[in-house]
Amino acid sequence: MREVACVGSARTILAAEIGDVALRCVTLVAGTHGDEPAAPWALLNIVESGLLHPAFSYRIWPCINPSGYERGTRLSIDGSDVNRSFSGGGTTPEAKAIITANRDRRFVASIDLHEDPEATQFYCFEPRREDQPLLSTAVLDEVEAAGFQLQNFTPQFDLGYESGAVPDAPLEAGRVIVDLSAELTYFKQRGLPFTAYMLKRAAAFGLTLESPRTRLWSDRISIHRIAVHAALNVLAKVSSARAPN
Repeated sequence: MREVACVGSARTILAAEIGDVALRCVTLVAGTHGDEPAAPWALLNIVESGLLHPAFSYRIWPCINPSGYERGTRLSIDGSDVNRSFSGGGTTPEAKAIITANRDRRFVASIDLHEDPEATQFYCFEPRREDQPLLSTAVLDEVEAAGFQLQNFTPQFDLGYESGAVPDAPLEAGRVIVDLSAELTYFKQRGLPFTAYMLKRAAAFGLTLESPRTRLWSDRISIHRIAVHAALNVLAKVSSARAPN
């Protein structure tokens, strides 16, 4: 565990390194929005419970918006949405710190833990790529198997986009299949989210998990545990199958 200085600010954020750096690296992030408090605690619980798959090393950012977390606000103390600040070299102190720190590693996958204040059930975002499976298929299966329902999307459901702004994003129960090119174009002027930045940086997989903030605290922790564990298991199988003999 180390403290990483936020460029141009007195704030710091924590980063944890787990596993042999010779292994392929997965990054896990939480606490991007300070009013989504279960995500950092879920990430801590996942690590402490030994749910991280041993096939990978990990760079973990347990709470990348600590000033927002302390205040219970979506935005940082500067009034910035950290999850719209990963364009270029970063437009917030937090994003600049993460982008700078990440230059020393290559990542096979990024998993970002969030909460949705309006959702009543779990859902996730994942881009579709022709040459790889979707991690979210196993995630949704495991979440349902544990007795949790998946979010159904109505036309009024807020997915964080302006109406009609991101085309070709099929909505299924529990997940949004993202058109990465359309998403990068949409966020070009608005500021990249963390997952989009990681995918643009060449991570093969990017998954954004949304637990329902309307549910019990214990349910939100459990849902993230199940989702991350399922995603890592699939990722390990895919990576093993593609590894050279």
